[in-house]
Amino acid sequence: MIVAVSGMDSLGERAAKMREALQKSQTITDNVVTILGSFDSRLSVLETAMRPTQIRTHAIRKAHENIDKTLKAAEVILTQFDASRQAEAKILKGPHEDLESYLEAINQLRSNIRFFSGNKGFKSSDAVINNANTLLTKAISKLEDEFKQLLALYSKPVEPDRLFECLPESMRPSSESPGNQFSGKNHHHEHQNGTSEIGGFKHLTLIPPRILPLLHDLALQMVQAGNQQQLLRIYRDTRSSVLEESLRKLGVEKLSKEDVQRMQWEVLEAKIGNWIHFMRIAVKVLFVGERRVCDQIFEGFDTLLDQCFAECTTGSVSMLLSFGDAIARSKRSPEKLFVLLDMYEIMRELHSEVEGVFGGKACNEIRESTFGLTKRLAQTAQETFGDFEEAVEKDATKTAVLDGTVHPLTSYVINYVKFLFDYQTTLKQLFQEFESSGETNSQLANVTMRIMQALQTNLDGKSKQYRDPALTHLFLMNNIHYMVRSVRRSEAKDLLGDDWVQRHRRVVQQHANQYKRNGWSKILQCLSTQGLTSSGGGGSAVPGEGGSGSGASRGLIKDRFKTFNAQFEDLHQKQSQWTVPDTELRESLRLAVAEVLLPAYRSFIKRFGPLVESGKNPQKYIRYSAEDLERMLGEFFEGKTFNEPRR
Repeated sequence: MIVAVSGMDSLGERAAKMREALQKSQTITDNVVTILGSFDSRLSVLETAMRPTQIRTHAIRKAHENIDKTLKAAEVILTQFDASRQAEAKILKGPHEDLESYLEAINQLRSNIRFFSGNKGFKSSDAVINNANTLLTKAISKLEDEFKQLLALYSKPVEPDRLFECLPESMRPSSESPGNQFSGKNHHHEHQNGTSEIGGFKHLTLIPPRILPLLHDLALQMVQAGNQQQLLRIYRDTRSSVLEESLRKLGVEKLSKEDVQRMQWEVLEAKIGNWIHFMRIAVKVLFVGERRVCDQIFEGFDTLLDQCFAECTTGSVSMLLSFGDAIARSKRSPEKLFVLLDMYEIMRELHSEVEGVFGGKACNEIRESTFGLTKRLAQTAQETFGDFEEAVEKDATKTAVLDGTVHPLTSYVINYVKFLFDYQTTLKQLFQEFESSGETNSQLANVTMRIMQALQTNLDGKSKQYRDPALTHLFLMNNIHYMVRSVRRSEAKDLLGDDWVQRHRRVVQQHANQYKRNGWSKILQCLSTQGLTSSGGGGSAVPGEGGSGSGASRGLIKDRFKTFNAQFEDLHQKQSQWTVPDTELRESLRLAVAEVLLPAYRSFIKRFGPLVESGKNPQKYIRYSAEDLERMLGEFFEGKTFNEPRR
């Protein structure tokens, strides 16, 4: 209890001390607040006193900043003025001495114009801009002149030898040929043999590579100045005349249909052969080279590029196509078919190059005119096919083949068909131009069969000119045999088939049999026993030895020998003038006659010869032995002339 009371006393003392400390703290706080209040009052007075000074200091600082800005702006303007003066000095000198500096000066002028256009606050901006624009116009005008002069300086017609050097070796003209001309007649085979070298064309440099970047920079400035049309006109006028002159030097002529009609065929054929090569050189060498020039000068301006290329090549393309068009539209004739196919073939060959080189909308007309010529050539070739078939069937030439040999028409038509098979690939493409469906092999076979049938129809008509039926069949035998042999030895066999060959071989054999029947049946009648046995006739019957000629009249026998001799001599005279040109066929025909004639003659001599030999002048009646006849048969079908002495 005593301990508790003493604890309470201690706590009371502590509380009293804490109250006393708090009172002292409050007094101190009140004193500090009083002091701070007096400071605040003094600071307010000081701030009020300093405010005018602060305002003046801020204004001075702002003035300094404005002065700095003005000085910097003035420096920029002065720099622009200085750059303008330097640019003006370079431009007044002209581009000829230092084109690169001249182009830099133009760019500086454009930069100045942009600067002053964006700083309209400068009171002289309009005057400066007007002056710069005037100077820029003069500068661009001088650039146009420089572009024109530079382009003209390096634009020269290309000599033919330079063009030939870009061709694969096999396509170059022979150095022995006059005027470095190509051989027109060999185009097709050259084309066939030279396909592996199609990629061997070399690039033609039309303008030196170091000049092209300069021309590009000039063109760029003209385009930026909005002078595209002037640029187009300058390029077109300069380059188009150079390309056309290059083609004229090569030998390209612009001919009309009437010009073509007046030409001799040999001259025209040579010109067509050259034209085929000119087309290849123009498209694969000259126009490709011009396209590369355009691509580099007008890089970045695709529309202008295509338009410039189209306009500078239009005249040259027209020169080339005019000749092809004149041929396609001229009067059709069979001999033109193969050159038409050659022309069609080169146009097909160049199809992809034309699409590549003459790409773009601006070249649409050139592409259409080129592909239009391809179509016209195909159309004319197809119509010429039809004309040829009709001409063969209706050929009315009166050229008589007196000896029954192969008619010129037959050899002409067969050679024609052989040549057609050299053009199988081309003909298949041609058929596809007009018929999207159908097997092109069967179309070619049908055409060939129709031509062959037309030839046979014509030969049947020509065979009727002969009065001697034997010669009629000999003529048909010769001609159809020539057709069959030619087909068997050519690619036509694969197309026409074995059935056609076998069928026509049978026709040849039929005509050979008809020849024997018509040519030899009459003379064989002389060697028959019919009408020789006497049953009380007018002549005296002389019994032969061993029953030979029993009951036969010597007079009748003599008449038979005389008739035989006369007929055989007549046959020998005529048929030794006839011709069977094929050695194998000639020998087989002689053998076929001998196999019939000689046994019959030997039998007749053996049976009735003694009747004549026992009388007067037997050699007058029995002129020939079987060996003599065999030797004389060996002279048949040799085509001897009338005034040639008989052997």
